[in-house]
Amino acid sequence: MATVQELLMKKVSDEEMPAPSKVTIVGVGQVGMACAYSIMQQGICREIALIDMVEDKLKGEMLDLQHCQRFVKNVSILASTDYAVTAKSNLCIVTAGSRQKEGESRRDLVQRNVNIFKSIIPQLVKYSPDTILMIVSNPVDILTYVAWKISGLPHERVIGSGTNLDTARFHFLISEKLNIAPNNVHGWIIGNMETLVCPYGVV
Repeated sequence: MATVQELLMKKVSDEEMPAPSKVTIVGVGQVGMACAYSIMQQGICREIALIDMVEDKLKGEMLDLQHCQRFVKNVSILASTDYAVTAKSNLCIVTAGSRQKEGESRRDLVQRNVNIFKSIIPQLVKYSPDTILMIVSNPVDILTYVAWKISGLPHERVIGSGTNLDTARFHFLISEKLNIAPNNVHGWIIGNMETLVCPYGVV
């Protein structure tokens, strides 16, 4: 028979997973740095490692993050062109990739970014075999699949940002049309679309 304590203290949900202690961000462009600063603001890890091919820019971005620590949660910032700095990362966020040229669709980026991923992904897995890969580079769905195949990691440890950005844009556009707050709009964009067709026109 269950005790009073067992009845009163019944488990209603699983315990939350501990926050990752180290996050790596590959690519220090606008998206990569937005990720880094957001992570710092939320204090969800103790260490951030930045990786990029352009050493001067990498150092500058590292210094910017280090200098703003007075205003956010304290976190150690590392930066290098050597992937050894990423060792033992719990999460690796890949934002690196070739830039989209004028008149070019995201699909045109595929082969160039696949070639870039062939040099990035094995290095991340080499130094952090237990990591989770999060792919942000475009075209995100295809590159997430490519990263999974190259990495050899279980599929549940390779995820992409998917249509979150498309969904956020959709919420904003509907909110503008209906004059309500975006967080009061609910719904998801599912699938990849070059243009978003709304009831009031093409976005």
